[in-house]
Amino acid sequence: MPGTWPSASDLMTARPSTLPHDAPIARALGLMRTHGFHEIPVLRNSRLIGMITFESIARRASRALDTKVEHILILPPLVTAASRLPEIAEQLLATGLRAAPVVGARGELLGIVSRTDIVRALISTAEAAGIRVEEIARSADLIIHENDMCRQLTGQIRLLEEHPLPVLDRKERLVGAVGVADLAAVLWRPVTGGKRDARAGRPALDVKVGSIMHSPAVTVPMGTPASEAARLMTREKVSSVFVVEPGAAPRTVGQAELLQLVIGKSRGPSPRGAVEDVYVEITGLRGSGDPGLLAEIDHLVAAGLRRIAQQVRPTLLSLHFAPHATHRTSDLTLEARLHTEEGIFYASHTGWNLLAGVSDLLEELAGQTRRVREANRQRGRTARSRGVDEESPVDDPELERRIRSATGDRDAEDEE
Repeated sequence: MPGTWPSASDLMTARPSTLPHDAPIARALGLMRTHGFHEIPVLRNSRLIGMITFESIARRASRALDTKVEHILILPPLVTAASRLPEIAEQLLATGLRAAPVVGARGELLGIVSRTDIVRALISTAEAAGIRVEEIARSADLIIHENDMCRQLTGQIRLLEEHPLPVLDRKERLVGAVGVADLAAVLWRPVTGGKRDARAGRPALDVKVGSIMHSPAVTVPMGTPASEAARLMTREKVSSVFVVEPGAAPRTVGQAELLQLVIGKSRGPSPRGAVEDVYVEITGLRGSGDPGLLAEIDHLVAAGLRRIAQQVRPTLLSLHFAPHATHRTSDLTLEARLHTEEGIFYASHTGWNLLAGVSDLLEELAGQTRRVREANRQRGRTARSRGVDEESPVDDPELERRIRSATGDRDAEDEE
């Protein structure tokens, strides 16, 4: 399968927009607003020295706009022209970036490949067509209301970089979405308002979210193939779609979920019981630098994957932490998605105890995989009891008894 995935040279945009190392932040913002970029490669003497991102600028909003971009660079993952799509997907997920530069042997910039390029490539793949959106969707990290003030979004830059957030009206109906591009359009305009009140004469962040959101939000119903979600993202130029179901909160399928799908489908299964090659992604655990907590989570994940690997061969495990948006409770919802050779398994847990939640999630996934394996064994026993060809049942009782005896199907004989 790995040989069928396209390479960076097939996906990348050649001769991308770049900035010199001494360009001011104002110039970077101008490019981002004009072209919808989130990351821009920065060069010195035609050689790549880093990238500037919207997040790196937003986190230093107090800096003067004539500050040189070289002072706030990040080091991006380096992708070569021969790098395959799953490898690029892993790099982008690991770094949280939306795009990565493609470099040559001497460090020269050949192009740039983005999450959008990967999503576009998935439109026609069988891997994405065979998966329904509800199998890979996750709960929205945060739900915004149209009367909330834009100022509260400045603390959610990381979330907005990942995917737009759903915006609800007073009746809890989905009326739009707000993303990093919407916030960027007003963040550095100190005396104007949003799209609906541009002449309000007040600071940009003191306007309502409904004034800057894009509407309507792009939605899909339950049962939609993931390939159709990829097509909609590409056509509408958005980084996520919302999965809607009557009476339920909207769930999100973003570029990150499609990248996970690529990784899960591309990684060869490990030997039974081995978990070293399983790709594990943990998202939403913001603001926790406690090494003891992270080590304990790693320990629980490793132990849980070893139990799961006794039943099926896992390829990718995604854990997402979503704290509840209220000051009255410390609860959070944990969601787990497990990609295996037998399909995709999902579990969720809500409570205040993070470690207990991780343990319960992994136990639930282990139970699901165990039940699937037992069901497969039962189908195998049933098929053998009917003969070599399940679609051609054996009518001769004596012949059927001999087949059971030859195949060692003692359970079937005991049932008689």
